[in-house]
Amino acid sequence: MIIDCHGHYTTTPPAVGQWREAQKAAVAADPDHVGHKGQIKVSDDEIRDSLEGAQLAFQRERGTDLTIFSPRASWMGHHIGNEHTSTFWSQHQNELIRRVCDLFPHNFAPVAQLPQSPGAPIVASVRELRRCVEEMDFIGCNVNPDPSGGHWSGPPLWDPYWWPLWEAMCELDVPAMIHVSAACNDNFHTTGSHYLGADTTAFMQALTSGFLADFDGLRLVIPHGGGAVPYHWGRFVGMAQDSGWDFDALFEHVWFDTCVYHQRGIDLLTDVVPVDNILFASEMVGAVRGIDPLTGHHYDDTRRYIDNAALDDAARDKIYESNARRVYPRLAVSTRG
Repeated sequence: MIIDCHGHYTTTPPAVGQWREAQKAAVAADPDHVGHKGQIKVSDDEIRDSLEGAQLAFQRERGTDLTIFSPRASWMGHHIGNEHTSTFWSQHQNELIRRVCDLFPHNFAPVAQLPQSPGAPIVASVRELRRCVEEMDFIGCNVNPDPSGGHWSGPPLWDPYWWPLWEAMCELDVPAMIHVSAACNDNFHTTGSHYLGADTTAFMQALTSGFLADFDGLRLVIPHGGGAVPYHWGRFVGMAQDSGWDFDALFEHVWFDTCVYHQRGIDLLTDVVPVDNILFASEMVGAVRGIDPLTGHHYDDTRRYIDNAALDDAARDKIYESNARRVYPRLAVSTRG
């Protein structure tokens, strides 16, 4: 089985975006606007149509089996509005993901968006995580290390602010993918620099603080191949050696995915990072949707890169399936019926 640990619902029916635009307009007019959750009217047929020509078609064409599926990352928009804004939006997004997984239980498994908001307590995110896991059988969540949208004004991941969330994740036995949302800081391109910089920043916060060792069973997935980490492996190992940080212990808690869109990048990733700490992923349909003129294949058809990498069958099995099952143990109970 080939499990893709990184997929977003980027092809939602129009009513979803229309609801969000109305909410954004309301908070732009009044930053303290509370509003109400209301409804987003989307039929099952609209959901089916939104997936059949995209994610499901790509699964069939590329020979992958199951996608661990979460709301569109760039739409999380935690910097927009206030805690109420984020709570209502996140609830709608998570309920939509549950509907997708109910319609296609063999193709998708649900991961939650959390209602983070700059300066707001983390308690609302803990509450939504519990709702998603305990009531809707979600298998993990996405955590934004910078809900300010590129200004990095909040506490780092080792700060006590985050502890209730880490504790809840350990109790519920679910991992988090560390994933920022859209940048509202013009210095950063959302997918080209903000995403990759955040991946590297999160890794460095974990390395320098050692906070992960304080939470037995806490598991974090750092996407997009780990940002700069594999390419600058010697830098991080060397700094850890000079500073007395436990580099090896970090990999009891951290995994990288394979959202790297060329063969040499995947070759580097699989050569440098321990194979036990790599999860297959494509992020489709995501940041890069075009076809590589050098290969004639989509850049995000990452299975081709893994198949062509210098790996034996045992290593490929770990990357394709067994590592994901260790990181996402609730995967076995995520489907209904």
